[in-house]
Amino acid sequence: MTSFDRSTSGEWHFDPAHTRVGFSARHAMVTTVRGTFKEVAGTIHVDADDVSRSRVEVVIQAASVDTYNEQRDEHLRSVDFFDVETYPEIRFVSTTVDEVEENNFMVVGDLSIRDVTKQVAIPIELLGIQRDPMGNLRAGFEATRRLNRREFGLHWNMPLDKGGVLVSEKVTLEFEISAIKVEGAGEAPAEAGEG
Repeated sequence: MTSFDRSTSGEWHFDPAHTRVGFSARHAMVTTVRGTFKEVAGTIHVDADDVSRSRVEVVIQAASVDTYNEQRDEHLRSVDFFDVETYPEIRFVSTTVDEVEENNFMVVGDLSIRDVTKQVAIPIELLGIQRDPMGNLRAGFEATRRLNRREFGLHWNMPLDKGGVLVSEKVTLEFEISAIKVEGAGEAPAEAGEG
């Protein structure tokens, strides 16, 4: 079984300085565009005695999308895509957590983008748990999940002269998460340092 023990039970908060939620999609059928969301908050409730009672919640500020191109980012924020004025948050709330093999979990939950909520399953790997130099108990996770953006109301596209479309319907979500355990009586984790 996984490396969870009683000391890992409780609340863990994403460390934004060491967490990345990104995505990649084909552009013009010939290249890949990558992006990230710069404002991500997440909470993991770990039940080390029964991992199935653990919970995950992630909130992403849709307007924080960054593909290293301001014109493209503004288009992604518009009504053609995320419509951030109307739907400022992208939210995931788990319904089940299952350990499928050692340090590997299937987290199933409700993903809400715009006005669409759908159940998705995300395979997540626990990379390890360590005490960092600031004294924080820190856990690292990685995951990827491919989705069809049209299922979440992101329909905009343009046909290409020689066939195909400008933006692929399939988008790969990428999660690199560093979470810090909340220890002590309501204490916030120590500030993360550089690096």
